[in-house]
Amino acid sequence: MNVKPDFSKGKNYAETAPAYLSVWNMESYYGESYIVQNISFNVHEGEILALLGRNGAGKTSTLRSIARMDDPQVTHGEIWLDHQPLHNMKSHEAAQVGIGLVPEDRSIIPGLTVEENLQLAQIAPPIGWSLQRLYELFPRLGERRKQEGITLSGGEQQMLAIARALARDIKVLLLDEPYEGLAPVIVDEIEKTLRIIKEQGITTILVEQNAVRALELADRAVILESGGIVFDGSAAEVLENAELRAEYLAI
Repeated sequence: MNVKPDFSKGKNYAETAPAYLSVWNMESYYGESYIVQNISFNVHEGEILALLGRNGAGKTSTLRSIARMDDPQVTHGEIWLDHQPLHNMKSHEAAQVGIGLVPEDRSIIPGLTVEENLQLAQIAPPIGWSLQRLYELFPRLGERRKQEGITLSGGEQQMLAIARALARDIKVLLLDEPYEGLAPVIVDEIEKTLRIIKEQGITTILVEQNAVRALELADRAVILESGGIVFDGSAAEVLENAELRAEYLAI
C-alpha cells in the first residue's frame, strides 16, 4: 500500500512532491450529490495507473475532475501536475499544460475527416505528435485519413480519439473505457499502442471495466468504492488477491 505524501507544508509541498501527478483530498459533486469524497493518490512519470471500481464508484468523475471539466464540480482539495497547480485551472488551461482526456463517447467531430479531426487539435500550441508520426502509430488512420471520422468502426474511432489527444503535447493521458464495445483483437491493438505511448514517457490513467486486461497492462492500481479509495498499490497485488477482486471488482 502506498503512503500518502506529507502535505503539511500546504502548496509548498509541490516543490518536493515525489509524484508527477498528485491528487490530494479531492472532493467532487454533481448538484448536491458528492461523487468523489476526499481522495488522494499519486501517479509517477511514465506510469500506467488503472483506476478501477464498480459502476458508480466515481472513476469517470475523477478523470473529469483532473481534466478540469465543468462537471463534476471540485469543491475541495488540490491537483498538481509536474509542480503546477491544476485545481485553479479551466479545462482548456489544463489541456495547455499537458492533460489529454479521451472520453468514453470519444467525441469525434461530425462532418470532419480523420485528418481534419487531428488538424483541429493542432490549431493552437502546444502541438504534439506530427500527422506522419500519428499515422505511423495508427496505420489504419493513415489509410482512412480522408474518411469522415464518425463513419469509422468503433475500434478505429478509439484510435482516432487517442491520436487526437497525442496531437497535443500532452504529459498525462486520461482514458475512459477505451476497450468498451471492442473485439478482443482490437483491444490487443489498443494495448500495444498504449505500451508504445508509455515508452515515450507519457503517463496514463486508465479507467476500464475490463479490469483484468487493465491490470495486466498497468503498473499500479487504485480501486474506488462509493467515491472513496479502498486500495492503492501495485497492479500485481490486485491480480494475485482473489478476495480483493471479488469484493470490489466482482471478478
